[in-house]
Amino acid sequence: MKLKQKLASYRKHPGSFLLMLLVLISAVFTVSVLVYLIAYILIHGIPYLTPQLFSLEYNSENVSMLPALINTLYMTGLALFIAVPVGIGSAIYLSEYAKKGNKLVKLIRLMAETLQGIPSIIYGLFGMLFFVGTLKMGYSILAGAATLAIMVLPVVMRTTEEALLSVPDMYREGSFGLGAGKLRTVFRIVLPSAIPGILSGVILAIGRIVGETAALIYTAGTVPEIAGSIFDSGRTLAVHMYSLSREGFHTNQAYATAVVLLIIVLLMNGLSSTIAKRVASKNK
Repeated sequence: MKLKQKLASYRKHPGSFLLMLLVLISAVFTVSVLVYLIAYILIHGIPYLTPQLFSLEYNSENVSMLPALINTLYMTGLALFIAVPVGIGSAIYLSEYAKKGNKLVKLIRLMAETLQGIPSIIYGLFGMLFFVGTLKMGYSILAGAATLAIMVLPVVMRTTEEALLSVPDMYREGSFGLGAGKLRTVFRIVLPSAIPGILSGVILAIGRIVGETAALIYTAGTVPEIAGSIFDSGRTLAVHMYSLSREGFHTNQAYATAVVLLIIVLLMNGLSSTIAKRVASKNK
């Protein structure tokens, strides 16, 4: 019955059928490309996941990815530690405290959206000139994390702001009606309700941090060793994979590194999504 109604509707409005067909084709094409890329990486990388690739020390024979894996975790944690509090705090000000129609707020939003479209190589050059050179950090995990924090800050800020704006005003009004102040309302009512949207921004930030290469080559360096501290140089998995493929002698190991990188991103995204769902169900 529903199928007949849809067919009758499409006959009356052929443009709707055309749009539906285009959307279906686009969805199938997108999913097909994604499946092809994942399958290509897995097929070419899994056979070369050997124990030597997970040795604690890197050398020209085992080209171990374990030091780069540990450095990636360092880099991701430090960059998020810098970017997330600043991004969430900025979003809270823009959505909860700034006056509506404020020209400064509009300017900040415009600049944030503009920064999202700047190529990563520009961030890398800025990080090299400012953090590495001017602040004398040298090629280090700290310089790379600071550069990445600036890169992902607009994403965290804008997604958090949109998540806060999506919280119904009746939540705030109910809290004010019970005698709660502005600060208490924001941190006890508004923020918990917006956590799923905030975590979506964090997931996007993690994806960009883990997959970044250009900015880190100019700031964190390419030393294939575990960084002893945040002031030491070290390469991440993405930089490690780029270095192996550029040299041309360990292309198979580069594919194996891509498999591990893909698994890490999926695990991080899955963990963030699980946390978001649990928080959302708890709030309900």
